[in-house]
Amino acid sequence: MPIGAYYLVAAVLFATGLAGVLIRRNLIVLFMCVELMLNAVNLSLVAAARMWGGPEGQVFVFFVIVVAAAEVVVGLALIVNIFFRRGTLDVDAQHLLRH
Repeated sequence: MPIGAYYLVAAVLFATGLAGVLIRRNLIVLFMCVELMLNAVNLSLVAAARMWGGPEGQVFVFFVIVVAAAEVVVGLALIVNIFFRRGTLDVDAQHLLRH
């Protein structure tokens, strides 16, 4: 399979995630779209590592996965806390967090 196909799939995944971040208003969906964009970057890094024949891309993917796991832990904790305090996950209603 040519490397360009991997980049095309990564671009479609990233564009889908970006569209979801820009359009959707639910925090859980926004969170999943950010994770989708991170996975698109991971796919492009693995494709680059395969193209160049070095392990650097896969090492970067490992670090991105570690950061994404930390993001999931902190992000989901914040989202659950917001839901229990405010009763909604709508992004537009989060201006109430000032109090």
